[in-house]
Amino acid sequence: MSGDLPDYYFRVRENGAFVFRVDTENRQRRIDMDQIAVLNVRKGEIKPHGERELSAKDIEVIQGWMAERLALLEYRDIDDIHRAIDYLNTTAHWAQSRASDEQLEAITDALLLAMHDLRTVLVRKKADRQLGDKG
Repeated sequence: MSGDLPDYYFRVRENGAFVFRVDTENRQRRIDMDQIAVLNVRKGEIKPHGERELSAKDIEVIQGWMAERLALLEYRDIDDIHRAIDYLNTTAHWAQSRASDEQLEAITDALLLAMHDLRTVLVRKKADRQLGDKG
């Protein structure tokens, strides 16, 4: 098992990760994880843990992981928006075909405000893009 383990482990947190070096080459034949850095993916920050100095390999692996993580987060953002579109469509079908008057009363105002807010933002952003294309 230990031969298949990666050299680094990234414990994901909200804004980045803690980076550990994985060590299986010790006398006790156990897995040791030694924290070497703290990452902030959004800011692109790599902070060595404690008094450590990161090697060129450490930095290369960390930067590669950060690039992959940013791509995954970007993909998830767009995927969430596509899901929101699906939810809006299923909500429209539910409201038209199955919702009771009480259920509609409970959600109509909040949903209308949220949709109005979203429409306002989308229209403004589209206008900004179109004006940017002409200017």
